[in-house]
Amino acid sequence: MSITDLETLRPPANVVAAGGRAQVTLSWDPVEGACGYLVYRADRPDGPFEPVDHLGLDVLAVPHSPYCDTTGEAGRQYWYSVAALSSVDTPGTPSAPIAATPWTNGSAQVDLVVAADSDAGVLQRPWRPMIGSEHLSHLLSTETTGGRPIGTELAAALVAAKDSFGVQTVRAHGILCDDVGVYREVDGRPVYDFTGVDRIYDRLLSLGLRPVVELSFMPADLASDPTKTVFFYRAIISPPKDWDRWAGLIRALVRHLIERYGRAEVFEWSFEVWNEANLDVFWSGTPAQFWRLYEVTARAVKDVDPALQVGGPASAAAGQIDEMLSTIDSDTPVDFVSTHTYGSPPLDIRPQLARHGRPGLPIWWTEWGVSPRHFHPVNDSVFAAAFLARGMRSAAGRIEALSYWVASDHFEELGRPESLLHGGFGLRTVGDLAKPRFWALAMLERLGDRELHVSAHGDGAGSLVEAWAGRDPDGSVAVLVWNGTLDQSKMDGHAPLNRTVNLRFTGLSGQYSLRHHRVDEHHSNIAAVWRRMSDGAAWPTEEQWDQLRETDKLARFGEDLEVEADVEMAFTLPMPSISLIELVPR
Repeated sequence: MSITDLETLRPPANVVAAGGRAQVTLSWDPVEGACGYLVYRADRPDGPFEPVDHLGLDVLAVPHSPYCDTTGEAGRQYWYSVAALSSVDTPGTPSAPIAATPWTNGSAQVDLVVAADSDAGVLQRPWRPMIGSEHLSHLLSTETTGGRPIGTELAAALVAAKDSFGVQTVRAHGILCDDVGVYREVDGRPVYDFTGVDRIYDRLLSLGLRPVVELSFMPADLASDPTKTVFFYRAIISPPKDWDRWAGLIRALVRHLIERYGRAEVFEWSFEVWNEANLDVFWSGTPAQFWRLYEVTARAVKDVDPALQVGGPASAAAGQIDEMLSTIDSDTPVDFVSTHTYGSPPLDIRPQLARHGRPGLPIWWTEWGVSPRHFHPVNDSVFAAAFLARGMRSAAGRIEALSYWVASDHFEELGRPESLLHGGFGLRTVGDLAKPRFWALAMLERLGDRELHVSAHGDGAGSLVEAWAGRDPDGSVAVLVWNGTLDQSKMDGHAPLNRTVNLRFTGLSGQYSLRHHRVDEHHSNIAAVWRRMSDGAAWPTEEQWDQLRETDKLARFGEDLEVEADVEMAFTLPMPSISLIELVPR
């Protein structure tokens, strides 16, 4: 199938727009073949209609309904329409306009019922397979940022991800960059040196983690134009000057890894070709040259061992999926499809794979996050924590890996951090303190092995306020409840979007200890703690570092309770915030 053959999908049926306090929730029936949906809004029934922009700075489409629009003015009527997408760039015919108005007031309550004796199957955990990191030579750095050791703290952040929420592999840029020294030419002949790679991967494996070998970027001596670079560390983004020598480098690297670490070990790794070649900033060649790079690279990996896993296109903004599967030869190896997006839950690209005769191919989002912008305050916020919970819940069961980008603020794509709170991509700060979104993943991991049914009703139930519950074999029950919108204009909170949650557990028997943990402005929020104490300073003093470490914990919300039988409780859930309620048998 050519990308020009993509069909224009029919409009979604049964589109409903329901007003609530400071929000409108839209729902619709899924459309066969859709990877996502664009929600349009206008001030008049005859338009003009524009996609609702929740300021995620990347893909505005969402993978499914319901969708909560909080960008409008309360008390003002709007008209909405929804279109299904066959690819991220191919919206179908929009649905007929329907009107809705966000309320200026209202009860603002959400009722949740957790059926503790139900079983909805294995609770899927798409956060476990993978996490992102900077170029991994950073692990070997003995330099400091803000007085903190770079390599040591990057390693600590990766270990924290492994220990706190089960991460297994690390995806990072630049294993072929010249700071690692893998390739040079002497008297016109290739010379390989993998000692730098060995030091990096030895260190990563010593942490109990495995690499996703992102095959990037181009060594200077092999580049067709070594002046084309990206990032502070000047990674070269040009095609190779000699395709045979590029293939020879890939074969030599893969062969070396098997010889050093053993086939059984490397069989557990994977190889991803390049990074975001659909952006000029990451690929100075033509699209045709990139598809040649993919084919040459994938075949070189398989030349060493056909059982090794290789895939791509590692594209930005959910792009290039149809292009890849319609351009490369049908016998070119593709063991997984990888792509990226920011600011929205990941789209559902399974219909795209099915159209190209590759249903069931593993899907890896090897980068995902709340914003693609460096130094954006949303990255340090509670808003990002609720966003993360929503995305993981959306992805569960349809995506094999959803890799948050990245583990640590020890990160230097556009230069090293100049202050503790600088809007870095990391789940953990320089100084290795947990941000709110780190706690979001830790809370998700504490849900049980078996998913439980949760029913939700009320103002924004299922769209603004969501819940995910699970049970462990010992009878422990946990539910995570969050209040969050995709609308980043509300990242610092918006009181009309706060909700009262009435939570009830059914199907319990016996006595339990009830623990309530919270991430909000005043709980589990290292950014708020530092803002209160910093007095405008860029970095903490040693005394302040000690004070920050004292508060670096998942906070309890209220006192622990002893309860029995069916449990009912009510609490206020600000927007944004997350609550974890755990019932542990006594």
